Amino acid sequence: MLVSLNWLRDYVDVDVPATELAERLTMAGLEVDALNEKGPDFRGVRVARILSLKPHSNADHLSLCEVTTGESTYPVVCGARNIRVGDTVPLALVGATLPGDLVIRSSRIRDEVSEGMLCSEEELGIGTSASGIMILPSDLPLGSELGDVLNLRDAVLDIGVTPNRADCLSVIGVAREWAAIAGKELRYPATDVIENGEDIREITSVSILDSDLCPRYTARIIKNVRIGPSPLWIRQRLEAVGLRPINNIVDVTNFVMMELGQPLHAFDFRFLEEGRIVVRRSRESERFISLDGKERTLRADTLLICDGVKPVAIGGVMGGLNSEIQPDTEVILLESAYFNPSSIRKTSRELAMGTDAAFRFERGIDPEGVIRALNRAARLIAEVSGGTLCQGVIDQYPQKIRTARRVPLRIRRVNDILGIAVPAEEIIRTLESLEMAVESVDEGRIAVTPPTCRVDITREIDLIEEIIRLYGYDRVPATLPGVSVIAGVSDGKRSVEGRLREIMTGAGYTEVINYSFISPNAVDQLGLGEADERRSHVLIRNPLTEEQAVLRTTIIYSLLLNAKRNADCGSFDLKIFETGKTFIRCGEGELPREQNRMACLITGRRYEDRWHSRDLRADFYDLKGCIESILDVLRIPSPSFRSGIHETMLHPGISCGVYSGEEKVGFLGEIHPDLLIRLDLTGPILVCELDLDFLAAHFHAKAPFRSIPRFPSSSRDVAFLIRREMEARDVFRLAEDSHEELLEKVQIFDVYEGASIPAGMKSVGVRFSYRCADRTLTDDEVNEAHARIVHAVVNATGGSIR
Repeated sequence: MLVSLNWLRDYVDVDVPATELAERLTMAGLEVDALNEKGPDFRGVRVARILSLKPHSNADHLSLCEVTTGESTYPVVCGARNIRVGDTVPLALVGATLPGDLVIRSSRIRDEVSEGMLCSEEELGIGTSASGIMILPSDLPLGSELGDVLNLRDAVLDIGVTPNRADCLSVIGVAREWAAIAGKELRYPATDVIENGEDIREITSVSILDSDLCPRYTARIIKNVRIGPSPLWIRQRLEAVGLRPINNIVDVTNFVMMELGQPLHAFDFRFLEEGRIVVRRSRESERFISLDGKERTLRADTLLICDGVKPVAIGGVMGGLNSEIQPDTEVILLESAYFNPSSIRKTSRELAMGTDAAFRFERGIDPEGVIRALNRAARLIAEVSGGTLCQGVIDQYPQKIRTARRVPLRIRRVNDILGIAVPAEEIIRTLESLEMAVESVDEGRIAVTPPTCRVDITREIDLIEEIIRLYGYDRVPATLPGVSVIAGVSDGKRSVEGRLREIMTGAGYTEVINYSFISPNAVDQLGLGEADERRSHVLIRNPLTEEQAVLRTTIIYSLLLNAKRNADCGSFDLKIFETGKTFIRCGEGELPREQNRMACLITGRRYEDRWHSRDLRADFYDLKGCIESILDVLRIPSPSFRSGIHETMLHPGISCGVYSGEEKVGFLGEIHPDLLIRLDLTGPILVCELDLDFLAAHFHAKAPFRSIPRFPSSSRDVAFLIRREMEARDVFRLAEDSHEELLEKVQIFDVYEGASIPAGMKSVGVRFSYRCADRTLTDDEVNEAHARIVHAVVNATGGSIR
């Protein structure tokens, strides 16, 4: 929002430098982003009067002028035809500079001396008129510097108005703020009008068909207008705030919009068929050509201002080419209305038409300031165009807008929030300076009614904000808040997540974060069975896209999409993991069941490309080893891995379940080849998903201590020949169930299938370690215990010793 200091001074006294004004406005909440000093592009141009005028003796198109600045008289040769004796004109004296670095010099034109130059608006850079010399008001003091008497020196403030402060999108709004800050009196512009001629209701009418989008529409008719350039003072004001002057009618509507914050529009009345206005929604795919000459296709909910036959404007955004003001316009219909902010915002975004009018309407204008702005514009149009106002105003207001809001305010609450003691008298004075009506309710309580332009004030805290920003944030002492130090409460879930991140990143995995939204087709791509609870999606009411329409029931799908995006970019070696929630839909009216899960994925090379490990590929046991580390570090009781699980997304022969005792904790394995084809991925890809809630519930932070053994261990190796489908954990379980006190550890050191091994069998090499805590074992003691264990394993498995 650009605000001219000269324009601001029309409504409030500003007796401080522009820099101080900018600083104090910023401290009060109107942040001034920039302050630009402006001045005329000329120097040495004085106010002069023509004393005599006679034809040039050697040129038919030139005149000899004698002009005076009150102190001296100068001969000037001039070719303009619009000057007369007695006219007050701008005189560029010898040595003066004009725009374009033009320096005026004494010259001889057709044998006649010229000691200066009479200037047009264009030559001075203060207008577009180049048809003749600029005629100045006759009351200007002769000899004065033109830039000073025309008040061409100005300072323009660029204010970053926040979206809630629509009342400050006008010069009056900023003037109101400064009046409250500095304790000055605010002067409103004159809005009284002189009406003549016939009644407006005999000429036109207004019908509002969609009052939800247009609660209020007012109009005036002005006849006998003459279209032409605006007076210099209007053009100066508009140019100062970045608006281009067009003609006196359009310039007045823009002037009042910037002055009062109420956008207006003027229609050439002769182009309004049936001589009336109809406010309605557009029809689907209705076409309209706006003032910028572009044809636009409208949706069915766009607000249109129409005549009796056709649209003539997009309500609150832009007028139409078919009813714009023309050079020969004589009768205008002037519009001032209140439009639904949400509707204007939607239309402006859809049509990409970010106009000054839309910018104000979509933030909310003063619904009770519509008539005031209409009368102000009508008065100015009559002044600058010589028009006549028809009697009366059309004011269609079918849907009253609630504006009178009494907001209760507790004095004690003000001081509690601010942390300082602001006297009640100061609070009341501050609020009244913002044109708020204050009523005393009882001791320590008041009721405040904001002005209708303050659509942002609805709550007690809004009033407290108004008080402190005018009272002064700098008057609040800087203090440190009191902080009590208490011991932190351990959170098992966070501790487990922290340990998991340490383990996974230490193993070379990268953490990823995905949206919890996935495609409804994900369960079909994963091949989940009809009875699988993971098909019970939670639907998103307003999804961003169809690919994010449901909440995920497994993290695996998100990681597979990560793998696909990386593969599409040429990255085929991947080690990633994610912790997050999954959601299972429950019964009607019930909240979904949320589960905390951890999932990981590995594919491609096991290590980075190195000369000594170039062909090593990640496999099932890489991922299984990582999961074993997690279970070991978290000290999950009785961990085990069991085959035979039914997980349709995994390869049936390269997958297993993860268990703690008899409780299933998760699963891991290689992605099924069919799923790889459906996702257009190249395998093998190995994944795992664990129940993070279970891990957190069974996590043991304290590690059991066992002293370092004082006596050596003794080991025995045995190769068992067992059935191929038998799992190694069965051997472990049989050894543990033997309850041999001397047995310390059991581990596999070899698995072999091939030559010399019968079909359907496999050789499993197992190492048994024995130790006694208080002595060194003898060979006989070890052999006896070992023989009993081996015998029990052979009998239970039906196998043999190789």
